[in-house]
Amino acid sequence: MPPLARPPHRPASLLLALAALATLTAVAACVPAARRPSWRLFPLQRQQPHDGLAVVSQPDGYGLHIWLETDTRRTGYCRPRWLPDPARLFNGNGDHPFSSGLASREEFFAAVARRDVRRALRRELEALCLSRAPRSSWEWIEPPRHPSQVKVEKLPMLEEEDLLLDPDTIREQENQP
Repeated sequence: MPPLARPPHRPASLLLALAALATLTAVAACVPAARRPSWRLFPLQRQQPHDGLAVVSQPDGYGLHIWLETDTRRTGYCRPRWLPDPARLFNGNGDHPFSSGLASREEFFAAVARRDVRRALRRELEALCLSRAPRSSWEWIEPPRHPSQVKVEKLPMLEEEDLLLDPDTIREQENQP
């Protein structure tokens, strides 16, 4: 009769590493859900459908409300215009999420580094382009992920006719017969 096979020898360091990993996993699982970001993503409309995306990136439903804009300056094409200064999202895990104030650009860069966030942004921006410029071709441009990649948009200068008049002058004009 052959001798019984012995179990393979495992070094003590491997057993300690496995025990430490099990302990860390158990401790991480004990963190309440309210103290972990859910990374929930959902459209959050600003003025029209598909023009905002909510990203619950912090515990207790806090996060980002990324405002979505399109660029149709090139004839026949519609692509994203990135606004890396998102609004602060409140109650993102609740019934009535809303945004107010500004979140940091660092939070924006951390959010767009995630593949699921970029996928949701792409989906919403494509739908926004379809509604704003239905005859244009959709062109995806990756969001900026570092401050050095942010492009400052030069807006057209205000002309004289765009400026508001002095309120006292307007009142005087209204009161004249």
